[in-house]
Amino acid sequence: MRNALVLSLLALFLGGCASNPADRDISGTWINQVAIDAAAKGVPLREALQAYGPNLEWDINTKAGQARYTNGFENVDGKLLGEESGTWKVDFYGSSASELKRDGKQLSQSASDNEPEQVFDRTQVPVPEGAPIGASFERALYSAYLGGGWTIASGPGEGSTVQFQADGQVTGLPGSDRYALCLAGDCASMSGGNDNMWLQLNGQGNAWIFARKGKELEIFQAVNTAQADEMPSFTPGERKWLLEKQ
Repeated sequence: MRNALVLSLLALFLGGCASNPADRDISGTWINQVAIDAAAKGVPLREALQAYGPNLEWDINTKAGQARYTNGFENVDGKLLGEESGTWKVDFYGSSASELKRDGKQLSQSASDNEPEQVFDRTQVPVPEGAPIGASFERALYSAYLGGGWTIASGPGEGSTVQFQADGQVTGLPGSDRYALCLAGDCASMSGGNDNMWLQLNGQGNAWIFARKGKELEIFQAVNTAQADEMPSFTPGERKWLLEKQ
């Protein structure tokens, strides 16, 4: 009886030890699901990204000692240092550092002088092999923010159904077969705080300003108010479409 009890306790102890490394493992792709969930409620996209960003996705390989992230504008590569008490430090080649810690199913990035604390979830969205970093976040965002059917309530194609696909394809919107949402960078700085998207057909396209309010999506022409030798500065022009979520 005593031997059986000792063996049971030993098995329990070893099992607990074996599970700990897995519980702390941070390898894989993690996305800023909190920002996606906030945007999916129908608020302006930039408002959600600024509130819960700026980082959108982490890609981590603990065996290779590699960690990288994207904020939608730049992709940053770092060196993953050893774990200490469940905390992993990422060194960006002497310029700065980040601390990451897994808390159950989430990955926390500690606050620093430059960035607030941020939380990430393991991606559940499959992406094609060789897809660039940020593709997992982008697909998850597109599905949550614009997924499902939209009826053209006003504008060309009125009455038709528009479908924005997670891979950037769009159907039912006259003159467009692909789209991309502006997440950060030059496209954001040129739009004066407005949300904007890129619409194209057969590889040729233009920037458009949009406004999402609940189940309504307005798409406006982007009017460039800058001089020819200046960086473009877009402001909303005539409304082209009003879409309503089905």
